[in-house]
Amino acid sequence: MKALLEVKNVSKKVEDRIIIDDISFEQQPLQKIAIAGESGAGKTTLLKIITGNAQPTGGIILFDGERVIGPEEKLMPGHKKMGYLSQHYELPNHYRVEELIWFENRLDEAAANQLFEICRIDHLLQRKTNYLSGGEKQRIALCMLLVKQPVLLVLDEPFSNLDPIHTNTLKDVLDDITARLKITCTLTSHDPHDTLSWADEILVVKDGKLLQKGSPQELYYKPVNEYVAGLFGKYNLIKPHIAGLFGIDTKGNAIMTRPENFRIYKTGSGVKGVIKKISFWGSFYEAEVVVDDAKIIVRSNSNEWRDGDKVFVGIG
Repeated sequence: MKALLEVKNVSKKVEDRIIIDDISFEQQPLQKIAIAGESGAGKTTLLKIITGNAQPTGGIILFDGERVIGPEEKLMPGHKKMGYLSQHYELPNHYRVEELIWFENRLDEAAANQLFEICRIDHLLQRKTNYLSGGEKQRIALCMLLVKQPVLLVLDEPFSNLDPIHTNTLKDVLDDITARLKITCTLTSHDPHDTLSWADEILVVKDGKLLQKGSPQELYYKPVNEYVAGLFGKYNLIKPHIAGLFGIDTKGNAIMTRPENFRIYKTGSGVKGVIKKISFWGSFYEAEVVVDDAKIIVRSNSNEWRDGDKVFVGIG
């Protein structure tokens, strides 16, 4: 299948500072890609280059086989087949929602009504923008992009300022945009809860470099380093002599494991340990267990454990 988006050896340098360093990847039609990384990693700059809102200093962007032109080469930056929603979007105050949307609308009434329903804003059309919540404003800004019928939707940190209720609503909206409107989506986020459950492929960026790309499962269970591991949740860095207690031969190397890879038991043939701390996380508990000279984080569904309990730790 021909790629919809091709990012080829793209770099961005400002004076002596490298913002983006030789990044390459492809996106297939309807493939959901998330770009993950801490603040300042270069995610926003990369999105701006992809959408024609920033000029690369090296490399090329191809969209549907044609080069994306940067703002130094055209009067109005951006690409007419891409919708880009910045994390710093603003809606003008004192307008009714339907007024803002119809200014941009290219759809007939039936298609527009379907879009309002998909964006979960059909009940907000008569409301003025200064009486909207942050999550409602974001979905309206999203709808204002979608009425222009983009092929690729690019969102910069769309979940960053939302509470859990509005975050889940937006995730449902994005799923419907792909499934019902057949629009390809790319987004950035630093929160694993946003990316792991949504993306088909995740790209991890640090200091402008692409460190790892792959499926959510691959990045979660097989991170290339501690930075990648830490982006997607807690992990244990197990030294060789501790791994040996569990019968694991690491060939002299430390290994990374997730808390759910271990189990704790009252009795058994596991490795002896002592619970230092128990934390409640809603749907599970986390135990910090001291084994030999190491601390191992273990996830458990049971509330039977207490600080100071002597336990056996095994591989789950």
